Amino acid sequence: MLLRLAYLAATNTFAFLRLLPMSDRDKGIEILALRHQLLVLQRQVGKPTFTDTDRAVLAGLLHHLPMDKLRHLLLLVRPDTVLRWHRDLLKRRHAATCMPKRRGRPPTIRSIRALVLRLAHENSSWGYRRIHGELAALGIQVAASTVWEILKEHGIPPAPERQSTTWAEFLHGQAEALLACDLFEARTLTGARLHVFAVIEHATRRVRIPGATAHPTAAWIVQLGRNLLMNLEDAGSRAKFLIRDRDSKFTAAFDALPADAGLKVVTTGIRIPRMNSLMERWIQTSRRELLDPTLIWNQSHLLYALREFETFYNCHRPQRTLKQAAPLRPLPEPIHLPAQIEHLDIRRRDRLGGTLHEYRHTA
Repeated sequence: MLLRLAYLAATNTFAFLRLLPMSDRDKGIEILALRHQLLVLQRQVGKPTFTDTDRAVLAGLLHHLPMDKLRHLLLLVRPDTVLRWHRDLLKRRHAATCMPKRRGRPPTIRSIRALVLRLAHENSSWGYRRIHGELAALGIQVAASTVWEILKEHGIPPAPERQSTTWAEFLHGQAEALLACDLFEARTLTGARLHVFAVIEHATRRVRIPGATAHPTAAWIVQLGRNLLMNLEDAGSRAKFLIRDRDSKFTAAFDALPADAGLKVVTTGIRIPRMNSLMERWIQTSRRELLDPTLIWNQSHLLYALREFETFYNCHRPQRTLKQAAPLRPLPEPIHLPAQIEHLDIRRRDRLGGTLHEYRHTA
């Protein structure tokens, strides 16, 4: 609107300059011609449309004329309408100079909003009052109602509706105290089925493979349970829970062993492998990286391959959860010297005839 108003002001100025050298007779003739054209337009147009710029120009030009002279002018609108346009123009100008540009409280800083949402997601039992108190402890002054509005705007329900703990949250929060075990099958070249018993620690991702057999009897499972408990005691494990599925091979005698050692057995739901997802993921990894590309001859060959894979997995294979470190091997110091980076001497060590590869710096 401002650009159009400036354009009309410039054109009207040039039109006024054009009238200066004209005589009164020429001006009178031009006025009569323009009045006649307005009469023609009024007969053809029912109700003309005026923009805000048109109203401002007409109100600025005609508001100095008295009412009796306005009534004798040939206008497309009534003189009262022109005066009303002028009053509205003055009101808007007064409102723009006297009234504040923004009403209400200033918006909450983006970093504070992000912190409120973070506290709500990381602490499902915290309501807006508890979050407000934590912000006050951090020296951040914000109203409790503002915290409530932020949570409501992002669709976060009140604390009582967010207190239900999912299975994934339980596993993540209790990782230091969790063990998971399972039985899976492996096939030999002759098609014989062999059953492998494996255990994994949730916190360190360390894997233990106590044994494998073609006939997984209850006595064999119980003996592996004894061996596992002795191994955990020697390693100083602080596990409190043992997750297993509902396989009938895990008998009551097997569950009694961990209970005597202070371990609580947690069984998964029926046909819900995601409740033991870490163990299931490791089984998939062992199939993809070991069992599928390896031809298993017999039980002794399977045990040898599993022992090699256990050592490889625990001492070398990077784990994304551990920031690419291995379960029993921390990451070395990063290389910063350009000379060392330009002259890398990396050697490869093969396991199981080249099925598994380990890469190390030369000594």
